[in-house]
Amino acid sequence: MSAHQDQAKILAFAVYELRLLLAGHLGSDNESDLSTRAAAHLAYSLHNEALAVLEGRDFDVKAAVQAIAKVDAMFGENFLQQFTEATKRAG
Repeated sequence: MSAHQDQAKILAFAVYELRLLLAGHLGSDNESDLSTRAAAHLAYSLHNEALAVLEGRDFDVKAAVQAIAKVDAMFGENFLQQFTEATKRAG
């Protein structure tokens, strides 16, 4: 396994675990603070993709981007814009 694959799996593991840790903050009637709820929904929206990375499988990038956009719409966030800017800086 390459160093890049190892790095991706470490980050995917973190996303998957964050989804488990934040599961109690999901739902529209949850009274957690907004940032915690947004984090919970972001982790939840990408946990299947994280699992795919951990298992060495591919995932649909367009669907993952759409999942992030849905979280943005739900919480008035700009995660997708931040992702786009971060990848442009790194590119």
